[in-house]
Amino acid sequence: MEKGVQIKWVETIDSTNNELARHISDFDNLSVLAARYQEAGRGQRGNHWKSAAGENLTFSMMFKPGTPPFPSISAAEQFPISEAATQAVSSFVRGQGVPCRIKWPNDIYVGDRKICGMLIENQLDARGNISSCIIGIGLNLNQIDFPPELMNPTSLRMVTGQMYDPESSLQGVCDCLAEQLLRLCTPEGKAALRQDYLSDLYRLGEWHAYTDCRSGQVFQGRIKGISEGGNLLVEMPDGQINAFGFKEISYIL
Repeated sequence: MEKGVQIKWVETIDSTNNELARHISDFDNLSVLAARYQEAGRGQRGNHWKSAAGENLTFSMMFKPGTPPFPSISAAEQFPISEAATQAVSSFVRGQGVPCRIKWPNDIYVGDRKICGMLIENQLDARGNISSCIIGIGLNLNQIDFPPELMNPTSLRMVTGQMYDPESSLQGVCDCLAEQLLRLCTPEGKAALRQDYLSDLYRLGEWHAYTDCRSGQVFQGRIKGISEGGNLLVEMPDGQINAFGFKEISYIL
């Protein structure tokens, strides 16, 4: 498979994820829709993704597991898609000379500041396999003024002082993403992808404060890794290892 992907740009749209979801059959595997501005961009936990018009990357890739050369992927085995997406963006960011880490499950951090967020949404078939996966990514390129309600944003420009061309930057990110997704095609590729994800995990092996969103309790914990299914494994002060699913734990920064 060629590494290049088909990219379509639009000026304004409600959400690139929404548009792909409305027209799943019209988008080929690994095709990309990018917007100069999203009127209703969405992030994790139902948050609104806020990005200045024309300054950053806001885009979605259509991924259709089971389309050659990609294997079918069940809902229970979906986390490697997040691993591939985060590895792709972190690879691109590091390629600009900026060290970064992956904050579980799929944010990219530079130091303690967020430079990229993702929203990955799946459609399932009758057998419980993923028929289509929309990988939505917001990567801060050039923005330096952010809304005050955003606690810890940063951008490539804020770190390096350079300006970045959105179109060439998007091509670079998408080439990385296509390359990383190909690692899902073999057991060896998936195993290496998991190891790379763990090596880049933000706060791995460090004691920090977290909130258990199920109880509201604040606790000290140390991230030990992730489970086979992608849950976050955290060591508690008493040595017990607890597994947290999405929306069950909040980082205190």
